[in-house]
Amino acid sequence: MTAEQNHGSAACKRVDEGITRVFQLLGKRWSGPIVAVLVEQPAHFADLRRAVPGISERMLSDRLAELGAAGLLLREVDEGPPLRVSYRLTEAGAALEPALRELAQWAKTHLPDAGPCTGALPERPGDAPA
Repeated sequence: MTAEQNHGSAACKRVDEGITRVFQLLGKRWSGPIVAVLVEQPAHFADLRRAVPGISERMLSDRLAELGAAGLLLREVDEGPPLRVSYRLTEAGAALEPALRELAQWAKTHLPDAGPCTGALPERPGDAPA
């Protein structure tokens, strides 16, 4: 069998549709870090902006709308005064926690350190140290 036959289109396995959908949503810049912040606790818009360094208000607003439309988070308005908006994960969003923790651990092991405040998820009590 030639190399061409071995690597022909029939031999190629297609990527899982679920993986494609996940990365279409969470693979967008800022989406994963926003969910990672909300895994810990609900947050107000300004708190999210501070927790995700480099994100603009416009981009944060856009990503929050996309994550809400995907059913991962809820926007809650406290009429105040003052009027405040907070965001919390839905059950579907919270179910991402184990996967995000695994990805954070993988990054610690396999990706070079980018310096302080890289947005890693804090360890849960009882987790083995890295």
